[in-house]
Amino acid sequence: MKINDVLKVFGFVAVLLLIVWGSRSFWEVRPSDIRDLVISFGWWAPVVFIALLTFRPLVLFPTSIFSIAAGLAFGPYNGFIYIFIGAIGGASLAYVISSFLGMKFWRKPSPKMSSVREKMAENSFFYILILRLLPFLNFDLVSYLAGAGKVRYLPYIAATAVGIIPGTIGFVFFGSGLSGEDRVHLYVAVVMFILFSLLLFFTRKKLKSWFGDSKDEK
Repeated sequence: MKINDVLKVFGFVAVLLLIVWGSRSFWEVRPSDIRDLVISFGWWAPVVFIALLTFRPLVLFPTSIFSIAAGLAFGPYNGFIYIFIGAIGGASLAYVISSFLGMKFWRKPSPKMSSVREKMAENSFFYILILRLLPFLNFDLVSYLAGAGKVRYLPYIAATAVGIIPGTIGFVFFGSGLSGEDRVHLYVAVVMFILFSLLLFFTRKKLKSWFGDSKDEK
């Protein structure tokens, strides 16, 4: 691997960490704030957490903050389960809302959004799986596009369920590692972020060509 490629990979990792930090600053809500809120409900904490995560797409709150908070509040394993359930609920809610609204707000989408929507309708499971595994588009935007584009629900939610697993593990382990109880979780998360950055970097041209960027098809 060339030095320039190595620098670009580390740049991806740095950007990812900056996104997490920037999201915290923008919303002025830290993962620890969410942790403190949900654990104050005692036995109801998992239910409250899942409910908040399910309705999160309505305010476009960053999923990463919830994922880190899950690791802090519940540990890596229970945290993963609660995040998974809540994320599926949120993806379903966004899909249903967008399906009811239909194409009203997408009459003149950008060429990129039109291309993504067409690809999702053409081969729903494959393209949504790619968009979930390598999130170069916002998670909620994909959900709303799928619903508005009349993508069938079963392949949509199946691809979502499979595609969110690696990223969820990374963020939940990251949050668990930040608690200081087991630094191994933090190392696992960092390794996963690096692997994802490498994968995204080396597939970026292919991804663009799949979703209709003609400049990268040449």
